[in-house]
Amino acid sequence: MQLMENFSLKSYNTFNVACIARYFSCFENEEQLQDSLDMLNMKNLLILGGGSNILFTKNFDGHVLKNECKGIAVVHEDVDFVYVKAGGGENWHQFVQYCVGRGWGGLENLSLIPGNVGAAPIQNIGAYGVEIKDILWSVEAFHLQERKIKTFSNTDCNFKYRDSVFKSKFKNQFAILSVIFQLRKTPVFSTNYGAISQELERMQVQKLSVIAIADAVINIRRSKLPDPAILGSAGSFFKNPIVEIDICQNLKNKFPEIVFFPAGKNKMKLSAGWLIEQCGWKGIRKGDAGCFDKQALVLVNYGAASGIDIMNLSMGIETSVFYKFGIRLEREVNIL
Repeated sequence: MQLMENFSLKSYNTFNVACIARYFSCFENEEQLQDSLDMLNMKNLLILGGGSNILFTKNFDGHVLKNECKGIAVVHEDVDFVYVKAGGGENWHQFVQYCVGRGWGGLENLSLIPGNVGAAPIQNIGAYGVEIKDILWSVEAFHLQERKIKTFSNTDCNFKYRDSVFKSKFKNQFAILSVIFQLRKTPVFSTNYGAISQELERMQVQKLSVIAIADAVINIRRSKLPDPAILGSAGSFFKNPIVEIDICQNLKNKFPEIVFFPAGKNKMKLSAGWLIEQCGWKGIRKGDAGCFDKQALVLVNYGAASGIDIMNLSMGIETSVFYKFGIRLEREVNIL
């Protein structure tokens, strides 16, 4: 294990905010993780993936362990499905492209989401009508205290909207070593969410395929979301609020143009981006912290913003949305 002290995390978080870790090292497998844990103070430990869902507001006075578990392999297949195992340290979009390129269906709507494979089940990432819970088969996770591997089935993960057992009951207790996905040999396409159908028409796609849908999703995301390599961000900063149907109806009576979607029995999902935009935040910049001018759900670092700058901006947005609509926004991004 190569241990580094006073290590800059600026290039290890997609907000690109300056932050120093007291100690930093990487692990590529269970054995290296075990060795690292034997040397560490477990009271202040952070398992870091792609850094795409985290906002550092201060230096980290502890040990950061970077997940570099790699590898992609087919572990089983049957008539209908192929079961693909990916290391927790694999880049998410590159993994999606690997599967899409082989015609395996299920991941194409999740193209171009920043981050690594290991974060996908923790966050139950989702986009354009698809969530990880729809395609995940199992998770191989290492318990940091008990020092042993546990396998979680899809049901064990207790998936909810942008949530899982790894964010609630077992928060900060596991490192995700690998994930197995159940992908279809004969894809079932999902094109009704967002602008996918319109983009496919614009692309003049004659025959649907996972590649065509992935390309459409990539085009859409690039048209309205910043590239973290150019403009620091963490994608969607807030969750879309889920409310009771009567609350949604009351809001619709007051704000007829409000954007919402069905979200289960007697539930509706409100568009957080629409709520934020109606409060006048879209395109607003406070120093180098800003609300992106193409998508109000995205907060950005224009260069030298600190984590505190971005957090303060988010708090202002939360306050104004609550004042105008009576809705409390919940962050997707983890604040440290």
